Amino acid sequence: MDMIFSAFAEVLSPFPLIMNLMGVMVGMIIGALPGLGSVVAISICLPFTFGMQPLQAMALLLGVYCGSNCGGSIAAVLINTPGTPQAAATSIDGYPMARMGKGGTAIGWALGSSIFGGLFSCAVLVVAAPTVASFALQFGPLETFGLILMGLTCISSVSGKNQLKGLAAGVIGLLLACVGMSPFTPDARFTFGLYALDGGMDTVAVIVGVFAISEVIDRAERMLHEEQGSVLSVDRLKMPRIADYRGRLWNLVKSSIIGTFVGILPGTGATTAAFIAYGEAKRSSPRRDKFGTGEPDSIVAAESANNAVTGGALVPSLALGIPGDPVTAIMLATFILHGITPGVRLMADNPAIVYGIFVALAVANVLMWPCCCLTTRMFNYLLKTPEPILMGLITVLCVLGSYGSRGNINDVAVTIGAGIVAYLLRRSGFPMPPIVIGLVLGQQFEMSIGQMTLYKADLGWWEYISASPIALCLFAVTALILCMPLLRRLRTRS
Repeated sequence: MDMIFSAFAEVLSPFPLIMNLMGVMVGMIIGALPGLGSVVAISICLPFTFGMQPLQAMALLLGVYCGSNCGGSIAAVLINTPGTPQAAATSIDGYPMARMGKGGTAIGWALGSSIFGGLFSCAVLVVAAPTVASFALQFGPLETFGLILMGLTCISSVSGKNQLKGLAAGVIGLLLACVGMSPFTPDARFTFGLYALDGGMDTVAVIVGVFAISEVIDRAERMLHEEQGSVLSVDRLKMPRIADYRGRLWNLVKSSIIGTFVGILPGTGATTAAFIAYGEAKRSSPRRDKFGTGEPDSIVAAESANNAVTGGALVPSLALGIPGDPVTAIMLATFILHGITPGVRLMADNPAIVYGIFVALAVANVLMWPCCCLTTRMFNYLLKTPEPILMGLITVLCVLGSYGSRGNINDVAVTIGAGIVAYLLRRSGFPMPPIVIGLVLGQQFEMSIGQMTLYKADLGWWEYISASPIALCLFAVTALILCMPLLRRLRTRS
């Protein structure tokens, strides 16, 4: 207990607190700029940590991490342009709410859910870090395959009324994930002889094209036909009341659990968590028919899950020295730069640093409230710009964001090409979320299949699968999710 009070006193002292606040604000702004995201934000701030004390450096980076995860929702809601890949799920219902004049309310739902998810994962990090980290080590290729397969069932949930077109869009996403060099053989796939595609399709570039560039093209067409697009404005951020969460509390808790657990699994990340939580909410929500038209349940699920990843990803990072996602990999590098060795001895050798990280993460989540209010007001002034200029500015930001993600000029071409194709698909009635789900989960799905083939050796598939209770449970849940629509129809007929 004395260690916790000491950590609070250290983190809330002037310089670490200022670093935490600056990190949240910088992360919020960079996260709101289309295509940049958490990794870019952390990378920009990393050089500034040289010369700082370890806890001060971690306070800055944790603030950036939390702020960037939440900031992506602002652009997703107001201009249908996800600032970060994980905010793509938020735009599905956040943008329709903004078009109805409820942009401030939509951002309020996103902010409240993000704070809850972040604090929830922080509590898990404090209480269950050693136990949960050891459980995550039981996830081999088979268990990871089961989890991703369950995530892919989200495609049927987000496809709307036309399931066939939704499944086709999901297949497109899976095919995009296969572009480039095979992870198991020296073969290039779907590159059409273009060397630029050997490195595959960058997720950020595709998502920015699918959601942002296609929206710009759609608005440009409306302007050409003298259909004035709506320039959205937000007077102020409106937080939902406690009573508004009635009937949504379980969705909030469940999505936070999903985000925390997905964050614990190395190599998954916030985008995967957001879409798995969104698909689960679409399946189980009593208001599932309103998804896609401005339903807060969708925003609650996506935002609580993607921000819950922050604490979850730190579990294997702090307890085992295994990065949960690219951002925590950079944080582990920061530890090493400051002479601290992450891993199983971290708690024993540097308990003050560990407890300081717990407190700094919790404080960063609370600081998101004032920072989000300020960032939203900044966007409000931006949105008063005439629409042709605003659309041009969004296009420039998208191009810069797609290039800045990997520093590859070919990603700009991918963004523009994805935007044109997505616009044509939108005009034909194809939903966009399944493309992103297929793309995000496709690479991990293929990797897990290849690893399973190697791990099972001479065992038969059933013998290999039946040896894992975790995998069997995941497959059972997946089968139940797939059968639920049929069972629901049978119950309705009876």
